[in-house]
Amino acid sequence: MRSYDAVDLSLLTALADDPRATIAALAERLRLSRNTVHARLTRLEESGAFLDFDRRINPAALGHPLTAFLEVTVRQRELPAIVDRLAEIPEVVQAYGHSGAADLRVHVVCRHTDHLFRIDAAILAIDGVERTETSLSMGELIPYRIRPLIEAARRSL
Repeated sequence: MRSYDAVDLSLLTALADDPRATIAALAERLRLSRNTVHARLTRLEESGAFLDFDRRINPAALGHPLTAFLEVTVRQRELPAIVDRLAEIPEVVQAYGHSGAADLRVHVVCRHTDHLFRIDAAILAIDGVERTETSLSMGELIPYRIRPLIEAARRSL
């Protein structure tokens, strides 16, 4: 993992403010040459600084306004196959392996509670899944954000 300098962090901040900014607009805003901005963006992309664009698409716009989190307990030796099967379920938008009482935390989106019930049943039907515990999200209180991390990194330079 590489560390970023002040120029990189300025670029990331500018992109957090306006993700669709052109190279020319970024260069003007940051008072850098377009070639510098282009080269820095290429390096940032190659270093893994950017996530996939689909993280910006709201599932509610696709008819899936409800969010739920499933704590999933599995037989550990079957974890890779279970993860492969989870990835086949379109409503599973993210999954984490974690420590604690359950083995996985699975983030799902659904149309309504009956749809959630069917998704949960599909997960429970995967060989090696022992049980699930479902929590329905009541609302997003802090949206996904990175800007505070960028600002903290800039202050530490």
